[in-house]
Amino acid sequence: MASVTFQNVNKRFGEDVVAVDDFTLTVEDGEFLILVGPSGCGKTTLLRMVAGLEDVTGGEIRIGNKLVNDLPPTERDIAMVFQNYALYPHMTVYENLAFPLRQKKVRKEQARHRVTEVAELLGIGELLGRKPRALSGGQRQRVAIGRALVREPQTFLMDEPLSNLDAQLRVEMRLEIARIQRLLGVATVYVTHDQIEAMTMGDRVAVMRGGKLQQCDTPQDLYDHPKNDFVAGFMGSPPMNLLRADLESTDAGVALVLGAQRLAVPSSYATSHHLPRVDGPGVVFGVRPEDVEVRDVSSADSLITRVERREALGAEILVHLSLVDAEGDNAIVVNDSVAVVARPTMLVAKMGPRSGVSVGDHLQVRLNPDHFHFFDMNSGLSLRRGA
Repeated sequence: MASVTFQNVNKRFGEDVVAVDDFTLTVEDGEFLILVGPSGCGKTTLLRMVAGLEDVTGGEIRIGNKLVNDLPPTERDIAMVFQNYALYPHMTVYENLAFPLRQKKVRKEQARHRVTEVAELLGIGELLGRKPRALSGGQRQRVAIGRALVREPQTFLMDEPLSNLDAQLRVEMRLEIARIQRLLGVATVYVTHDQIEAMTMGDRVAVMRGGKLQQCDTPQDLYDHPKNDFVAGFMGSPPMNLLRADLESTDAGVALVLGAQRLAVPSSYATSHHLPRVDGPGVVFGVRPEDVEVRDVSSADSLITRVERREALGAEILVHLSLVDAEGDNAIVVNDSVAVVARPTMLVAKMGPRSGVSVGDHLQVRLNPDHFHFFDMNSGLSLRRGA
């Protein structure tokens, strides 16, 4: 078993396309690391460089203490699980599982024992005589994972292995992959664009954008303490509400100016955040949907909103809200943060399934001041001290 170390890794295609830009990170021995980000962010390219399927333009990749930049894939002692399963259709499940061992010239009896052991671990022992066309999508993915497991490699690489499965199977396989990885204790790098997979599976999550590492942390710390507005808007479902706001002096301290409304900023944020001066460029203000609460009375930390849309999800309702003026009409249009694609409403709130709100209702909502986030208007970086 071994760690995987990236030191100032770069990948360029031609003169103009930068796929990975100065990526530095260590995946510890036994750690389950998730690489997540939007399409084209460089996560799969990074994985392919570890596997030896792409050349490294600059920097170093080490597996254990061994520099692998120039090693062929067969000498890296890694196993990779692909999105499309890549099973041999003319072989049985047993033959697919045994194929890597046959290449390594493992004795038949030893190979049979190893294949049987892995098949039982994955719950596919009764499928060994079938061919891939007779398997479901989930069963095929288990076989693909099993073919990687039988080799007992130093490192596992997984490239969006669940994207071809339906929603229920994805949930089941998330649990299964995480269970197997913890059981084996092998350093694993798992690529996905699905932030729910990232949050539920990884020991740590590395968020990428435009080839650059934005933040690497535990799932909960990423959610609670994003280092920039991109991470804040990407991690979470639905994502954090991000609003551009100006600052205004008040007798009590500082208020956020959101359209025609004012929102008091707790005095504690003056010391815990590097808020810009009142006459400065303003901030990007963030608050999670679960921290938008309906109230019966107005307060300094509440806003007047109108329900534009509601999405019933069974256990909860997502309510899309627009800010209104003091008289309760004239929706205010506010430009979205650069971290979020334009949305039809300013705020999304999570509410109970029997909240009874309807489109067109006017609601007084309180934004929980214990969970405010502030980001620099230009750089997008968090203004929290120590971030």
